[in-house]
Amino acid sequence: MALFSIVIALILEQVQPLAQRRFVLAPLSRYAHFLAERFNDGQRRHGRIAWLIAVLPGVTLVLALQILLDWLQPSLGFLFGVAALYLTMGFRQFSHHFTDIHLSLRMGELERARALLGEWRGRTSEHLSAQEVARLAIEEALVASHHYVFAPLLCFVLFGPAGAVLYRLALFFKEQWGPPEAGAFGEMARSAFAFIDWLPLRVSAGAFAIVGDFEDAVYCWRTQSAGWPDGSSGILLASGAGALGVRLGATLHEAGVLNERPELGLGEEADVDFMQSTIGLVWRTLVLCLLLLALLWVASWVG
Repeated sequence: MALFSIVIALILEQVQPLAQRRFVLAPLSRYAHFLAERFNDGQRRHGRIAWLIAVLPGVTLVLALQILLDWLQPSLGFLFGVAALYLTMGFRQFSHHFTDIHLSLRMGELERARALLGEWRGRTSEHLSAQEVARLAIEEALVASHHYVFAPLLCFVLFGPAGAVLYRLALFFKEQWGPPEAGAFGEMARSAFAFIDWLPLRVSAGAFAIVGDFEDAVYCWRTQSAGWPDGSSGILLASGAGALGVRLGATLHEAGVLNERPELGLGEEADVDFMQSTIGLVWRTLVLCLLLLALLWVASWVG
């Protein structure tokens, strides 16, 4: 049933994308601000309490509803699973940013591409070259495809709707409370997400390797990921860069300052053509996931 839930949710998301910012992110942002105002005094202990209050009630409610609906009527449980995936998983949560940047670079509209990238990343991109814009867009797309498609998909398959909701809530509160400036209060949000994402991250990186250049992806994963400032995303980016045969990371010219970053990947410098290759890599990864689920479903049905 998980396979059919995923397929239906993906179709729904393509036909009628959910206004995530209005219906999901805005209410969660108000909730996060409410909790931070009352608990954030810079102490690690209060950060743990705030995270538990923020995440556990929602996950528990989803789990209880899933159990109840499956008991009352399996078809209701199936529809509930589709709804949970529709809220937590989808290409449209990031693909429009990437597509617009890709089109702008194709049309030679570098200023527009910089503005779109800055809006996506939430920081200025004024002094970036066309290659740097393409490089950063590829990095953002690889990470976003993991956060918004492959990781929720895996958590749903393993733990049902509650798994997908847990992942997305943990990601949201890590982004809200986890930046270094949050200090000890955000430590729980950072460590909890790292724990929850440990397996999904490596599954996504492995899937990139399988559908791309496997040898280079594994080599980059093993030799380059540890040097990335964020070790977890370094695994994903190193594997994706190796799979694509492109160089990511490296120095950037941001706001008139050189931002020194380790180099990831092998091969050619990132450009607009590799952005198209990134789209292909992500879609091949999704097809691989669906094929594996289909094989498991056939095997269980035959068994």
